[in-house]
This record gives sequence, structure tokens and C-alpha cells, in this order.
Amino acid sequence: MSDADYTKMEIPSNYKPKKSEPYMCPMQLAYFYQTLNAQREELLSERDDVLNAVRLAEKTETVGVGDETDNATYNQDITMDLRISERNNKLLQKINAALDRIANGTYGYSVISGDEIGIMRMVARPLATMTIEEQEEYESRRG
Repeated sequence: MSDADYTKMEIPSNYKPKKSEPYMCPMQLAYFYQTLNAQREELLSERDDVLNAVRLAEKTETVGVGDETDNATYNQDITMDLRISERNNKLLQKINAALDRIANGTYGYSVISGDEIGIMRMVARPLATMTIEEQEEYESRRG
């Protein structure tokens, strides 16, 4: 089975990648591909919901419905929705990058050293791009 087959593979609903399997075998790639795509679809749906909420709030405010308190609440809601949307857009970029790494065969390997990140870390954090040691070193230099 070629690695490209991961995009069409059906995996059991209770499947979790295991250390005993070959690292980033087609079954594991299918698992991460489906997991990341599900997260991506959820974010895209949320983005549409946020945009609709912002549009509705702006329409309500321009129509002049409500008092100053209502308008302040609408503005606060819009600001919060836009912050959530910005955070989700950043997450969406990371998910798209992870899907690209799956497609080009680098998913699950450190962007720094090329070493295996480890299946348990990838299950816990599918967007990981560094080994735990590299991540800890990076964070200690940052802060």
C-alpha cells in the first residue's frame, strides 16, 4: 500500500496509533489526516458562524436598534468574535501546514533535526513540529 492511500483509507473509529506500528505508516497517516481535516472543517464552520454574528451585530447597530448598553454589548461581542476568529485563523494555518507535511512525507518529524517526534507526542499534539527536547529548549530560550 502506498503512502498516498492514507487519504482514502477507512480506519476503525476506535483506532489510536501505537508505538508497535511502523512510524508514520499509512494507517497512522490516515488517522492524522482525518483528525486534522476534521479540526479544519470545524474551524471553517466556526469562522462562518463568527462572520455571520459580526454581520448581524453590525446590521443591528446600523439600524439603530437598542440603546447605548445594547450597542456597547454588541461592540464587545464583535471584538471578542474577531479575536476568536484571528486565533482560529492562526490555528487553521498550522493545520494546513501539518496537512502539507503529511502530503510531502515530513509529518511527524522535527523541522529542526529531522528526528522522529514520537507517536505519543503526535497523538497528544498533532500540530507538533519539534521533539519534546527541542520544544523545551526553544521555550527556555524564549522566556
